[in-house]
Amino acid sequence: MKIYVGNLSFNTTEDQLRGVFEEHGEVESCALITDRETGRSKGFAFIEMPNADQAQSAMDATNGSDVDGRSLTVNEARPKTDNRGGGGGGFRR
Repeated sequence: MKIYVGNLSFNTTEDQLRGVFEEHGEVESCALITDRETGRSKGFAFIEMPNADQAQSAMDATNGSDVDGRSLTVNEARPKTDNRGGGGGGFRR
């Protein structure tokens, strides 16, 4: 199960976040999302846990919990949608 973790401090590391979720079960992957240009955290991450029961337990236990002085927002990740917009505001005659 893929889990969204939001409202992270910009100082939170992947290792630190992985440790929080490993208290509740096996963590398959932990990806802290960073800005491509600056490398700075964007304040959210995705955790993947192979066991759905452990993932649900982790979500219940960590949602609203304090990590680095921030109250986490934790829920099941929604599938990525391709809604990048059309742009192309060219002038037509």
